[in-house]
Parts: sequence; C-alpha cells; structure tokens
Amino acid sequence: MHQKKLALVNDVTGYGRCSIAVALPIVSALKVQGCILPTAILSVHTGFHDYYLDDYTDHMTPYIESWKKNDLTFDGISTGFLGSVRQIDMVLDFLRDFKGPDTKVIVDPVMGDNGRIYSSYTQEMCDDMRRLLADADVLTPNLTEACELLGRPYRPSCDLSDEDFSDMAKALADKGPQGVVLTGIHRGSYIGNFIYDHGKTSWVKTKKIGSDRSGTGDVFTAIVSASVVRGEGLEEAVQKAADFICKVMEYTETLDLPHNAGLAFEEYLTTLQ
Repeated sequence: MHQKKLALVNDVTGYGRCSIAVALPIVSALKVQGCILPTAILSVHTGFHDYYLDDYTDHMTPYIESWKKNDLTFDGISTGFLGSVRQIDMVLDFLRDFKGPDTKVIVDPVMGDNGRIYSSYTQEMCDDMRRLLADADVLTPNLTEACELLGRPYRPSCDLSDEDFSDMAKALADKGPQGVVLTGIHRGSYIGNFIYDHGKTSWVKTKKIGSDRSGTGDVFTAIVSASVVRGEGLEEAVQKAADFICKVMEYTETLDLPHNAGLAFEEYLTTLQ
C-alpha cells in the first residue's frame, strides 16, 4: 500500500476559501497527502478591499533545498498562482528536480478571467508561464488563460464552436500536456468543461447556479489533481469536480454569502471519495 503525495505550489490565504486553504482539506478528503510549497502568505485574498501579503519568494529556495536534502518524492505536483517571473523560474527548477517518471504535473495557469489578465501579471510573466507547459501532464486554463498561452486574441465562449475548443485544446497539448481541460465555459443554462485527453475530446456539463465565486477554480483543480494522482481518468476526475462544485454552489447560495467568501465546501467534504 502506498499513500499518494501531492505537492501543492500556491499561496496560503488565511480567510476567503481559496488557494492552499481550499486545496489541502479537499486533497486530504480524497485520501492524498497534501504537501504545501507556499508562494505567498495573505491575510485575505485580493478580492477583499484590504489585504496583507507576505511574498514568500526569498524563502522558497531554502524551503525546496530542505525537501531535496530530505530526499522527498511526490506522486503529483499541482501549481497555481505565481507572483513573479522569479517564482516561475523557481517552479521550473522544482519540476526538474522533483518530477519523476511517474509524477503527474497539473498546471493551473492562474493568469486572468473574463478576457482580462490580472493586473499583477506582466507580459513577461505571461510569456514565462508558457514554459511550464512542457512539463505539464494536465493543464486547466479558462478561456482567457488559454488564449493568452496560445498568443491568440480572446474570444468569448458564445463565439466559439466545438471545433474551436478542440483546436485550442490540441494547440495547447502540442506544447506538452496531453490532458487539457478548458474550464468554466458558459453555455446557456449550463457551465461546461471541454476535455482533450490524448487526442480524444469530451464535455462535462453541469447546470449554472449563482454567479462566479472566489476559489471555485481552486476547488476544481484540487479535486482533479488528487483524482489524477490516484490514477483516475481525466474525464472521471473532471466529472467528480464539476458535480461537487454544483452541489456545494447550491448550498452556498442558500447561505447568502458574499462572493469573496468563496464556496462553503466544508459541509460536503465527507462526500468526496
């Protein structure tokens, strides 16, 4: 028996249900050991009007060196928000040092949404983010991020056909990851995720509930990452993530929480398996 270990490369946020604060309990519920590599420490996420941020960049190298000296190995590595070109370079080095022949690398390129790149991202950072694709096994961009990674102008989902999604996903797969999930695609009354898995395409769709909430993508990527590391198929992993988010979103809406409070997933953690 071997319990899987998943390295989580992301920021740690004290309040707001996002990043590692979301990923760690979800990964644990899926019976995978989560091992955190912080990129920053925040009091609350940046969707609040005031936040304290401690950039962890200067601490990442000695932190990683300690892992190396302790001969740690991982079955999976999941990367999220990165705050600078220097951090992207560090993650590339980390992948070269820790990615073994059976290690699954899941890259969530947290760069922007709704046709806009986040204000913290420079063009140099966007260009450098593309370098992560060569080491990725699974990539989970939204449409904004997919267009940026491909150097294409953004087009909303209503203007895209299945052939367009397939073309985008294949173009991303040609850069490295053989599993690509184009996430959060709004189509009428449902939210869709378009999957390209070793040349085969499929959709996972769930009904649209409420509106966008902070940390939803972190919940999605955590479930997909842990499931893939456990050996489940990509479509199965995406279906599990989509169903869980749909169920949690319904419950969260009944609580009338502000959007920056994220998803009230705690009530349903025991349903993950």
